[in-house]
Amino acid sequence: MPSVEDIQQYMTGAWRLMLGKPDGMRLLDISVDGFWNSFFAIIVALPALAASWIAVANDITELADMGSRLSIVLRFAVVDIGAWVLPLGALALAARPAGIADRLVHYVVATNWGSALLVWLMLPPAVLKLFFPAAQDVSAALSLLLFLASMVLSWRLTNAAIGKGAGLGSAVFVAMFVASLAVLFALQAILGLGRI
Repeated sequence: MPSVEDIQQYMTGAWRLMLGKPDGMRLLDISVDGFWNSFFAIIVALPALAASWIAVANDITELADMGSRLSIVLRFAVVDIGAWVLPLGALALAARPAGIADRLVHYVVATNWGSALLVWLMLPPAVLKLFFPAAQDVSAALSLLLFLASMVLSWRLTNAAIGKGAGLGSAVFVAMFVASLAVLFALQAILGLGRI
């Protein structure tokens, strides 16, 4: 696993890319080791992800046929990690025909560290749901605002990481967003979470 200093550097690089500053790529490790190490971003994001899984599981445990709270949390873990990793695998298969094979590593590394950053950005609504269940409306409004902000930041990161113009960058962004949603909904259905 990368050191704390390296993780901080990588997340700073991803943040700079989200701000539209291509020099953020220089802060990322795009070597072969850096590519594989970027998947440690999932570990970095786990505490914030777990908070959101627990918050949702608390809301639905009254549905007895859904299983125990732990079972629900573990199923959400599979769904979210699958929605993170599987679209990247699909992109790797499509990268050469799409003309982005030379930028695939850049994109994956930037996206992994950027995703960890965005998961932490989305933490406040989950914390609100956990500790102030009555603030459901505030939590929902904050979730929507943060989701919209995360879409803009992700789009900017994608364009900077792909580095081949806004048209191709936007196409990759849309394709990955659709692929993530497809995996998310498919895994939810497979794991019995489709009614949530």
